[in-house]
Amino acid sequence: QVHLVESGGGVVHEGDSLRLSCVASGPMLRTISVGWFRQAPNKAREYVAAILWRGDEVHYADSVAGRFTISKDNAKDTVFLQMDKLKPDDTAIYYCAVDQRTYIMTTASTYEYWGQGTQVPVSS
Repeated sequence: QVHLVESGGGVVHEGDSLRLSCVASGPMLRTISVGWFRQAPNKAREYVAAILWRGDEVHYADSVAGRFTISKDNAKDTVFLQMDKLKPDDTAIYYCAVDQRTYIMTTASTYEYWGQGTQVPVSS
């Protein structure tokens, strides 16, 4: 069982930057990808970004490409999400998740393990 803990959320203003962290504990050996998703109030959870755990491939949703950067530190079992030029539309609870079965990366249903989320309110 993989346990994930997100941190780094907080109230920011439009244009600000924020760095989220996701620390994993448990058996990460079989992990294929780690993804970030977000859920805004009264909206469905949506994909943000993902990174292969044993490679360098990264992928971003169109809505964050060029503003967000996903990275990882395998030695510390940690994945980061650097968020720049934040907009009010980025307001959401941000979740990290682990997929140990597929290379799909962008679909929430393929991820088996999820953190509790960290809130990111962006004011205009």
